[in-house]
Amino acid sequence: MQSAEAVLEIIRARGRKGLPLERLYRCLFNPELYLLAYGRIYRNAGAMTPGSTTETADGMCLAKIQAVIDALRMERYRWTPTRRVYIEKKGSAKKRPLGVTSWTDKLLQEVIRLLLEAYYEPQFSGHSHGFRPGRGCHTALQSVSPDWRGTTWFIEGDITDCFGSLDHPIMRSILAEKIHDGRFLRLIDGLLRAGYLEEWRYHATLSGCPQGGVISPVLSNIYLDRLDKYIESHLLPAHNRGKQRQFNRAYMRLRDAARYQGKIGNREAARMLWQQMQQLPSRDPNDPGFRRLHYCRYADDWLLGFTGPKREAEMIKAEIGEFLRSELKLELSPTKTLISHGRTQPARFLGYEIVVFHSDTKHSRHGWRSINAQVGLKVPPGVARTKARPYLRHGKPIHRAERMTDSDFSIIAQYQAEYRGVVNYYQLAINRHPFEWLKYVMQCSLTKTLAHKYRISVPEVYQRYRAVLATDRGPRAGLRVTIERDDGRKPLVAQWGGISLARRTRVRTLDDQPPKVWNNQRSELVQRLLAGACELCGSARNIEVHHVRHLKDLRRKGRAPMPAWAERMASRQRKTLIVCRSCHHAIHNGRPTGQNARSTTLESRVRS
Repeated sequence: MQSAEAVLEIIRARGRKGLPLERLYRCLFNPELYLLAYGRIYRNAGAMTPGSTTETADGMCLAKIQAVIDALRMERYRWTPTRRVYIEKKGSAKKRPLGVTSWTDKLLQEVIRLLLEAYYEPQFSGHSHGFRPGRGCHTALQSVSPDWRGTTWFIEGDITDCFGSLDHPIMRSILAEKIHDGRFLRLIDGLLRAGYLEEWRYHATLSGCPQGGVISPVLSNIYLDRLDKYIESHLLPAHNRGKQRQFNRAYMRLRDAARYQGKIGNREAARMLWQQMQQLPSRDPNDPGFRRLHYCRYADDWLLGFTGPKREAEMIKAEIGEFLRSELKLELSPTKTLISHGRTQPARFLGYEIVVFHSDTKHSRHGWRSINAQVGLKVPPGVARTKARPYLRHGKPIHRAERMTDSDFSIIAQYQAEYRGVVNYYQLAINRHPFEWLKYVMQCSLTKTLAHKYRISVPEVYQRYRAVLATDRGPRAGLRVTIERDDGRKPLVAQWGGISLARRTRVRTLDDQPPKVWNNQRSELVQRLLAGACELCGSARNIEVHHVRHLKDLRRKGRAPMPAWAERMASRQRKTLIVCRSCHHAIHNGRPTGQNARSTTLESRVRS
């Protein structure tokens, strides 16, 4: 039996050559793919959230994988309807529907996602950045700035309910172009038509794929790749012409006159002419022989940068809308699809403001205007205040009462992680100074939280936790908590501060799957599962995996001391435990486990 990596590499090689896939359904019979998928998704927050059934990642075992394979081999596998819930939609009073899938469906979807991603990833457009390995928001933004220099108009595009509007026949036809396997296509059809439960009432899905599903992002990328190919093959060639603009005749006349006045010795007249030149562009901005069009897409949000007249920008927007409507049966959102002038009105893309700079006073060392027509990324106004809102009351920093029960190590680490997340996301922006105020607010809230926890003053908090932090830009003042460990390992360190607000022009390529630190290709959990031994009693029969949602759930106040299995998980900082079925049942029923369970009599079990 081939390893999972070998199977994916074979599929990836066919994708690079553009060869069609046949007998792809047989790859679903390989247990190695399910173990790889399990190692990737068991950490997800939704792994312990039940869908339309009570099944979760808890109780995962090799027999469950084999049962899925047997059902697929006989083509008897049936997708369960998703459970639909509604979550808050950012920046709107409306709510977004989210589909919660059962655990077995999540596992199989991840296997299918691995196969589809391996095949289609080499064929996707370089202008697509969403839900792809090694790509993300920062790579999309880096393709905009500084590469789109000279852009005049930004066309912001957003597709209305993209995930919920994917047309099933069109999706099948797109997949059937490259995947010549009827059984695999029928499996995808069953997934798309599985339906959903809302308030425990069944509803059929006539279009779209469940938002929140494991496989939905790759299916949407396969679907919207048609849009990428249309723009690359039709719009970009039609609206990119000319090597450079012609010289501005008015500018050239002033330059020649200034040189003449200087030659005859009339320096004052020459100076006045040079000042007039600085108010004009050296190249003709309305040159009909010069056009530039740039394109970038992240999921269902896309951005075009156009150099030319506005009427042509409106034509481009209309052409894209017509293509989406006629070919993909999608609609552009009229409120979010906008045309904005780069120098006077910023465009919004991926949480950033995108502007085109213009300044006649900033010059390079050669005397040229240095920033005109440069594309810049900015932090939108109000971001820092929005992020600081949880730490303010009536405009003043307050303590966070809900965190006072945490350890001082956890409090400092959590504040630092929240601040680092905001600052690192906007590391490409040129105006990061508002985050200085955010740091002040969060630092005041942090010190007040520690002061309330230990009933001391804020100056005493600084005196207790003050430290000098070593950073890439030299020593910086901050707060630090160190926990020493007796087993010879490095101490645990949590610190506040030391994060620079200096702008980064380039962010290294994203890596969603960092290099593994062990030799085997399997994850640590999969290795423990394949070992086939209960970590409590040593039994080798009916091995399952016990999952907990959070480690903090193992320690609950007001209850008896933790049982042996919980102490084992807490000491090893693991949310999983390999157990036999009898120990697993004992854990959920509150009975003794391991060796203690063997000595428990039937009478004592009945009393418990």
